[in-house]
Amino acid sequence: MAATPIPHSPFPIPGPRVEDAKAFGRVAVVMGGQSAEREVSLDSGRNVLAALRARGVDAHAVDGIPALLDALRAGHYARVFNILHGQHGGGEDGVLQGALESLHVPYTGSGVLGSALSMDKVRTKQVWIAEGLPTPRFVALRRRAGERADVHAAAAKLGLPVIVKPACEGSSVGVSRVFRASDLDAAADLAARYPGDLLVEEMIVGEELTVGVLGREALPSIRIVPKGAFYDYHAKYVAEDTQYLCPGLEDAAEDDIRRLALAAFDAAGCSGWGRVDVMRDRDGRNFLLEVNTAPGMTSHSLVPKAAAQLGISFEELCWRVLETSFAHEAHGTPGGLPDGGGADARAARGPA
Repeated sequence: MAATPIPHSPFPIPGPRVEDAKAFGRVAVVMGGQSAEREVSLDSGRNVLAALRARGVDAHAVDGIPALLDALRAGHYARVFNILHGQHGGGEDGVLQGALESLHVPYTGSGVLGSALSMDKVRTKQVWIAEGLPTPRFVALRRRAGERADVHAAAAKLGLPVIVKPACEGSSVGVSRVFRASDLDAAADLAARYPGDLLVEEMIVGEELTVGVLGREALPSIRIVPKGAFYDYHAKYVAEDTQYLCPGLEDAAEDDIRRLALAAFDAAGCSGWGRVDVMRDRDGRNFLLEVNTAPGMTSHSLVPKAAAQLGISFEELCWRVLETSFAHEAHGTPGGLPDGGGADARAARGPA
């Protein structure tokens, strides 16, 4: 039975719901933090801040969670644009989201469950498997003495080549592609530099793609073609010779990957906006890798590139992402969805 195709209209994303920047109130753009992805977050945050201000939003930079919570308790901000990356102070692991829920402050992106689950690649994969969604075979390794031996055993079970990486990091931090058993020790040592468990994963040989999600719509896929063999940290954030082909696929194949990305996003409990990373093997089969609930917004980042394919500028994209914060208002914090672009007294409140 043929699948129902996703419409390929020039603008499949619904138009903005907020017309007046005052409806957002005073906005904290939280960036930086203390995770391994601090520098990327600062770069993303500066770009988001400039874009929102260019659209008339009363937006202000805040570095890290402690400073943000202090400012919120003092009543300085009405809502939060979260562009922190990573865990342990990075703001992408559910901790910040829980704090904001307790303070009844609306924020962008996924809630507590989606953020916490997606930060843990192992448990995300377990949910996908339970839902019948495709993901590479893997072995999860608890942090303990003897990690090298565990990694060797996992590679023997899966068969080389494999990917060795921390289970709870992003931006390709601590990731190694291993083709020879003699390189497993170095890969284990690199991954073990970062907190949390380790993940040894079957390497899917083929094309790397990513699909952005905005609201309830999947953006066009992007096929990533790095000059080197691997889309690593350097290729993501430094190199100028990485190619990004958008849309990454055509016709039914494009429909399929966008549908898969939405299913994976939903299964992980995510909402608002994000990005789903996928490998496509040489037989055209898609395998889910991970969900990013606060994707980068740098000059090299992928969600802005996909949005641009639909005619959505970077400034407009930031506005649309900020609109997702109203969903958290509708689910328990004061205010609800904006009505005619107005703001309630709390949303309009500035510094005490």
